[in-house]
Amino acid sequence: MKDEPSPGDRSIRVLVADSNQIHTQLLAEALKRDSSLHVIAAASDAAGLVSLADRHDLDVVVISSNLDGEPERGFAVLRELRAAHPEAQAVMLVDSSKRAVVLEAFRAGARGVFSRNGSLETLSKCVRSVYDGQVWANSEQMRFALEALASAPTVRAVDAKGFDLLSKRELEVVQSLAEGLTNREIAERLGLSQHTIKNYVFRVFDKLGVSNRIELLFLTLSKASSPATHAPANGNIGHGPVAYWQQAAKEGSLTAQITLAEMYACGKGVETDRVSAYTWYLIANEQLLRARKHLTKLMTMEQLIEAERRAAECLSLLSSPLPPAHQEKTDYAHAILPNKSA
Repeated sequence: MKDEPSPGDRSIRVLVADSNQIHTQLLAEALKRDSSLHVIAAASDAAGLVSLADRHDLDVVVISSNLDGEPERGFAVLRELRAAHPEAQAVMLVDSSKRAVVLEAFRAGARGVFSRNGSLETLSKCVRSVYDGQVWANSEQMRFALEALASAPTVRAVDAKGFDLLSKRELEVVQSLAEGLTNREIAERLGLSQHTIKNYVFRVFDKLGVSNRIELLFLTLSKASSPATHAPANGNIGHGPVAYWQQAAKEGSLTAQITLAEMYACGKGVETDRVSAYTWYLIANEQLLRARKHLTKLMTMEQLIEAERRAAECLSLLSSPLPPAHQEKTDYAHAILPNKSA
């Protein structure tokens, strides 16, 4: 029998499952402090979690990757939950932010990856963001996901003209998703209910052969960067994937800053703009200098010497003659980057 509606129209119904009973109870009590969250149930083992999910209406499940004493048991349980309750969103609690762990969490269906060293206040914000349709991950975790998508040949539409399979309304939803809007914001923009938007999102995922917003974002970016796609007129980059990179770059993501610089430099998805390209290269370079200065203080002289030796070896390889296909890009990089010998 389903539980009764949670108190308050805006309460988010949350199901919690941590690695043991004590941790689960502490986590549930902490989330209850947020008035916008309603913890409907808590479990400390896989069987209990699945049973509770079947008996309750839930919006978000907060699940540990470590269940039943097994470090990766939570991934399999989350897949089972997502299959039975596709409308529910998930936040995966991870003990490690290693690349393999982060990617497995996303593959299992998590929309948020939260490290245990984060604050409980931040976890509440994570739950609310995931409920609103956003992806929650720090810049390093997002970089892992994007790099994995970039190297995965299977991330493509199910049809050579996949985007042609979408209706006009579905294309509007795709554009809104690429801008980083939540389901609620898309519903307000298009004058539809959030439930209708969710249905559109599921249909878009099915038609394009993607399973989450990150894959859709990468697919959209690839489409925008293809020779058959024209750059926005008058340099209008306020819509589409570039808006995502701009937001991430402004928040301090070094990967996003370099990506933006290359997009503007090569005209990928936007009109070529060397001033903007050089601006983002300068910003990225400043971040690198700060990181280098900070790291230097933590290293011994022997470590610094070894790092400089490795860098010298790598730079000597980079300075070797390149094939013709890469020469134009290298010449352009030399033209816009400052010359240290000048």
